[in-house]
Amino acid sequence: MRSFTQEQQLFRQAFRKFLQVEAQPNMEQWREEGIVDRRLFEKAGESGFLLTWAPEALGGLAEPDFRFEQIMIEESQYAMTSDWYATLHSRIVAPYIFKFGNESQISRYLPECAAGRSVLAIAMTEPNAGSDLAGIQSTAAKVPGGYVLNGSKIYISNGINADVVIVAAKTEPKHAPRAISLFIIERGMPGFERGKNLKKIGKKAQDTAELFFTDVFVPAENLLGEEGQGLTYLVESLAEERLIAAVEALSSAKKAFDLSVEFANDRLLFGKPLSAMQHTRFVLAELKAQLDMQQVYVDHCVTLLNEKRLTGVEAAQVKLLTTETLSKVVDQAVQIHGGAGYMDEYPVSRLYADARVSRIYAGSSEVMKHIIGKDIFSEEHKSYLDTF
Repeated sequence: MRSFTQEQQLFRQAFRKFLQVEAQPNMEQWREEGIVDRRLFEKAGESGFLLTWAPEALGGLAEPDFRFEQIMIEESQYAMTSDWYATLHSRIVAPYIFKFGNESQISRYLPECAAGRSVLAIAMTEPNAGSDLAGIQSTAAKVPGGYVLNGSKIYISNGINADVVIVAAKTEPKHAPRAISLFIIERGMPGFERGKNLKKIGKKAQDTAELFFTDVFVPAENLLGEEGQGLTYLVESLAEERLIAAVEALSSAKKAFDLSVEFANDRLLFGKPLSAMQHTRFVLAELKAQLDMQQVYVDHCVTLLNEKRLTGVEAAQVKLLTTETLSKVVDQAVQIHGGAGYMDEYPVSRLYADARVSRIYAGSSEVMKHIIGKDIFSEEHKSYLDTF
């Protein structure tokens, strides 16, 4: 039995209704346009669904319990409105400002973000630097009064809608090549330009762009945290980001599973429902067992996160398991649907296309295996018997 408070259950009902009214009816149009109407952020802010963890003085609900975000991720994935990447805005980017920013930055940016009037993005990935953050080439040279930023970023989610972008750049590329700093870049800064909205296999309504920085003057007050500590800040936040990816993957897999059960009950094959076929039952039985067991592990990791005990290895494990399982589930779902599963009008086809990126973002499956494998052979690793 999953553990949510009565308040959280009411919160789930309210957010589900919000999606039904404000997001689901418009999603098809947004998919065709390649971008979610930014007014959805404002409507979410008015309803209290952004930055729920933030203090009330900043416009949040003062609910640090990650289960509130978990609820919104689950509902959004299940409603197939996840192209609206509110979690990136609320739970991935905004906390950087809250945890590492000064009082001026916090009071300047976060109330507007909580209200949905200012949309956030984070820019780390470059053409030759993805999971290896130390490989970025963007630079921020110190000048009187601030820095001059040069470089480019690619595959940036919320890249078109974003008003404020946290950008990672090297401040001492020659003498300290791993000294990365984070900068708050605002819409309209001279030299900051966006490329076109990139077309993707899936998540078609989620705006994704390339960002260009040409001699962008960044005032000293827009340095986020301490100079040269950006890599530490990014790594510190990765465990939660990977748990978010796991919650997304598991919820999407459950949606694909339920669609498959519904289709198997309705589809006739040789005069019998597809669900009467032993093979279909065996496939779905195996998937259900995996999904139920992974839900227990995901909820366990959420508890660890709330207690500030979630490790990078545990986050890598849950991200690896759920995203790899998602790929398996959506593949089987399309197979169960047969030719219908290949048609765009059937939701399962979109789940299939959307799922592929889950094994790439927030660290690829190969990187997750590297992290887990490194821990297995570390001096600190304990055998299973040592845990009892």
